[in-house]
Amino acid sequence: QVQLEESGGGSVQAGGSLRLSCSASGRTFSSHAIGWFRQAPGKEREFVASIKWGSGATYYDGSVKGRFTISRDNAENTVYLQMSSLKPEDTAVYYCAMGEGADSGSFSYSPDYWGQGTQVTVSS
Repeated sequence: QVQLEESGGGSVQAGGSLRLSCSASGRTFSSHAIGWFRQAPGKEREFVASIKWGSGATYYDGSVKGRFTISRDNAENTVYLQMSSLKPEDTAVYYCAMGEGADSGSFSYSPDYWGQGTQVTVSS
């Protein structure tokens, strides 16, 4: 069983930065991908970014590419999402997720494990 715990959410003004962390406990595999999804009020949950534990390959949604950076610390079983140039439309609850990963760094299927989420609010 894997448990994911997010931290680092908060409120920031447009143009600012935040870093989210996701700590994974339990057994992980190099074939896993771990990443972030977000859900804004009244909208469906959407993919943000992911990284493959073993290779470090990364994959981003087009809306965050160039502004967000995902990285991992295998020794600490922790994944980070550095968010820069934040926009009000980035406001959402951000969820950490883990599941089988593809060579590209994306998820092969819908993730098997989810965290509880952390709120990110960007004001204009």
